[in-house]
Amino acid sequence: MKEKTPNKLKILNDPIYGFIQIPNSLIFDIIEHPYFQRLRRITQMGFSNLVYPGANHTRFHHAIGCMHLMQKAINVLRFKQVEISDEEKNALCLAILLHDIGHGAFSHALENSIVSGISHEEISLKFMKKLNEEFDGKLDLAIEIFEGKNPRKFLYQLISSQLDIDRLDYLKRDSFYTGVTEGNVSSDRLIAMMNVKDDQLVIEQKGIYSVEKFIIARRLMYWQVYLHKTGLVAENILVNVLKRAKELAEKGTNLYCSSALKYFLYNQISENNFTEETLEMFSKLDDYDILAAVKEWVHHEDCVLSLLSSMIVDRKLLKIEMQQDAFSENYFIKKREKAMKQLHLSNKEVDYFVFHQKISNQAYNLKVPVYILSKKGNLEDIAKASDQLNLQALTIPVVKHFICYPK
Repeated sequence: MKEKTPNKLKILNDPIYGFIQIPNSLIFDIIEHPYFQRLRRITQMGFSNLVYPGANHTRFHHAIGCMHLMQKAINVLRFKQVEISDEEKNALCLAILLHDIGHGAFSHALENSIVSGISHEEISLKFMKKLNEEFDGKLDLAIEIFEGKNPRKFLYQLISSQLDIDRLDYLKRDSFYTGVTEGNVSSDRLIAMMNVKDDQLVIEQKGIYSVEKFIIARRLMYWQVYLHKTGLVAENILVNVLKRAKELAEKGTNLYCSSALKYFLYNQISENNFTEETLEMFSKLDDYDILAAVKEWVHHEDCVLSLLSSMIVDRKLLKIEMQQDAFSENYFIKKREKAMKQLHLSNKEVDYFVFHQKISNQAYNLKVPVYILSKKGNLEDIAKASDQLNLQALTIPVVKHFICYPK
């Protein structure tokens, strides 16, 4: 009997877009690969679920959604006589599908603690190059576009710009799962208004109000969701948990953790020594490793590690204050002294519990403008084309200062 070949043109059911079709067998095989399946075990929004209980969606959801929107965008551009070959279409779908594959567990927390000096974009590229070897060079063009090395500039802008496919999906998806309706952008409308002029990805004039809403929605989502103070303090506590664990590991303290997490705790990993072995270990590290370790560290004899871990497990977080101006040094010192007495901490240990930082967000960056294509065929920056006065205000970065300390 002839062996049946599996059907690789599967359909996935997405709560936002409905049915999503996997376009070809190569993309199916990439999705099936362990590197990509790992994204099922990495939450899209870190600790935002401590504020918005529904925010438990993963990077896997987001990547699949991006691939779906990319197919829509390509169909729209082709309909408007923009030449995109089948090879370029496939490369764009692969590039957007894999754009987040290098994210570590709990996203940015890992970048700041146990892996230093290398961004998730650089790790994504390493994964893509490794997959390219396994798939006999079929990702060559996708990598070229992802790195911005392709001569057709608009292809890269679909992957990474101020109005790219990535943002169109995550704003809509994160808005859906958090229930924060202010972020619900009309991705269909924005994609329908896309065009290409002088090798630039542009939005036709009819779509100007959709772009305005998109920029404002992004600002609201950043301050209301992504930079929400509870999510911020939880992420910073996790960063400190991992820093403390790494400090103890360097002293030879035995820590309960998975083999993947152990590799990163007991070795100094940076850009210079990020080898193929490191990449393999990184591909085995996800949210589950971190949470399992943190749950166990609640009972560790080191009081700093134990206390920080229990704060995350029990959601008994540090107090956080946020304001426009920097906190005075005197105020910071008082909080330190109080925490040292309250928790019986040394001068060095208190750094894990009392700290201050600043965060900033710029809703619209004039350096990489979104161009509006007028009916006469001219290009104009949305900040100038818009009659919304507050769009100009959104070009100014907003900086906020915060301080964390025990309650």
